[in-house]
Amino acid sequence: MAGTRPYRSTLRQEHAQQTTRRILEAAAGVFSARGYASASLADIAAAAGVSVESVKVHGPKRALLLAAFELSFGGEAGESSLTERPEIAAIAALDDPYELLARLVAFIAAANARTGGLWSTFTAASRDDDAVRIAYTELLGRRHADYLSMVSLLGERGIASIAPLSPAGRRELADALSFVMSPEGHQQLIGESGWSFERYAEWLHATVRTLITEAGAAPTG
Repeated sequence: MAGTRPYRSTLRQEHAQQTTRRILEAAAGVFSARGYASASLADIAAAAGVSVESVKVHGPKRALLLAAFELSFGGEAGESSLTERPEIAAIAALDDPYELLARLVAFIAAANARTGGLWSTFTAASRDDDAVRIAYTELLGRRHADYLSMVSLLGERGIASIAPLSPAGRRELADALSFVMSPEGHQQLIGESGWSFERYAEWLHATVRTLITEAGAAPTG
């Protein structure tokens, strides 16, 4: 009997993880469809097929909103750097800097497509809820740090235009990449201008390559 305990413990853990994921996926759908203020824990519970008490275990609405966004964007909930996620780590291990760049851009484009409505909800909620605003600000900080890491990594992989950049120049390039690759850009081009995802992804890759290859061409203020 003692030998079955680890097995049962593993099954319980896997079941708990599956339930958590189902709740967060349901939260993402409810928040995207109804907005932050109109969404309720009961709505999320109904969409996930669990009890309200099960939803409450995963925190108040603001915690669910952040975790739902992180799961939808990066495939895993948790306030960690995107560079720590397994899929990004695998891309970062590539030797060819332009293949690395293409795959990173493709990942971000797909992530923006998954989270467009949810990001709009997150942004709107940050204007009205102090706790959400703090989480939103911290998330933006982590996003900028990720882009700085991306710039450094591409320089290490041999993109010549990055190597001579000063720290200020690298920050400016990271700022530009964060702006161009933002969920807001996806929302404007696809949600408002009617672009197809394929056109958006092609434009994003071309624009990011141009920004990187022309880095340092203009003086940093």
